Amino acid sequence: MPDWTIRRLAPGDEAGFDAMLDLFADAFEDRAAYGDRRPGSAWRDSLLANPDFVALVAEQDGAVVGALAAYFLQKFEQERREAYLYDLAVSARARRQGIATGLIEALKPIARAGGAHVIFVQADLEDDPAIALYARLGRREDVLHFDIPV
Repeated sequence: MPDWTIRRLAPGDEAGFDAMLDLFADAFEDRAAYGDRRPGSAWRDSLLANPDFVALVAEQDGAVVGALAAYFLQKFEQERREAYLYDLAVSARARRQGIATGLIEALKPIARAGGAHVIFVQADLEDDPAIALYARLGRREDVLHFDIPV
């Protein structure tokens, strides 16, 4: 039995939201994106109340040690939806305990209930641990990702 638990963040959970952002900032070494201009409480609570956004945290000994953020996308080519796993991270001290897999497994019933037929995720080519995790859980497709400024 794992010594960690997973829960979905809800409106008003400032501490959980901030802990998730801190974890992402550390794991992705990107303090600017996840720490410099955090959303205010109205934005955060609106996001967490949106059924098309999912924020899950894994907690161990009262601390957030894993987090996942996902979005639902309504498709146009068929009447279906997809869940996009946008961010997933586990703190260095809590890795190799099944937390990342647990977060994805916790997302599956939420995705199903939200009408998604699949969860999709991207990984950087040099992120071998992420590639190994996602390859174990699903089917790999080699694609390139481009960010186009707006």
